Amino acid sequence: MSNDSRFKGIKIAITGANGSLGKSLIEVLKKKGAYVVGLTHDKKNISNSSKNNADDWILWSCGKEELLSSSLASIDILILNHGFNPKQMIDSNKINKALEINSLSHWRLIELFENVALSNNLNNCNPKEVWVNTSEAEIQIAFSPVYEITKRLIGELVSLKKSKLLMKKRNSFTIKKLILGPFKSKLNQQGILKPEFVARKIIQKAEKDNYLIIVSPNPITYLVMPIVESMRILYSRFINKIYSN
Repeated sequence: MSNDSRFKGIKIAITGANGSLGKSLIEVLKKKGAYVVGLTHDKKNISNSSKNNADDWILWSCGKEELLSSSLASIDILILNHGFNPKQMIDSNKINKALEINSLSHWRLIELFENVALSNNLNNCNPKEVWVNTSEAEIQIAFSPVYEITKRLIGELVSLKKSKLLMKKRNSFTIKKLILGPFKSKLNQQGILKPEFVARKIIQKAEKDNYLIIVSPNPITYLVMPIVESMRILYSRFINKIYSN
């Protein structure tokens, strides 16, 4: 365990905690001294918690994010890592499911956690962070059109949120975006990277004060993503300035 880690002694909650990346993040963060809470949709993960290495588990479901408000009050960092990949072109039900899981539930949790952070700030509590796994699919093909669309949607919403936070200069709530290349998981059996490697790199980069945390085998992502993100934030500021006059 690292004695000088910024994660030592803090409480971190992770959605998608039972997936390949979620499990790897839990392992790395616990080695850094963090107390890790797994957020899961499956009751089996709670009843079999002894087989998992999270310190605690909380049951939740998409569409009922507000029920997590009291649980998130004690959380320092919330990592949004849940997702759904329908892959091929599919029916409307699958499209709606992808939108709900990959975009809307992420956005509701971001808003909820920000409100919790602002409320806690009135009581002089520590600032809170949310990390959002938007994926490399935010800016390039992932051979899954619906997945790409839903990831781009939450990615652009996070960019707008970041722009708003920069303009308001809020210190009680910060946001990080995880831009990850293809790693092997249930969502992507053809993934190139090992989830254990991705988790280690995420935490290593998150030790620094970076907004964009990029882990990818594609060098183009490291070049293009910061440019795209800067353009989005500048555009948001420009529009805000126009309508505020």
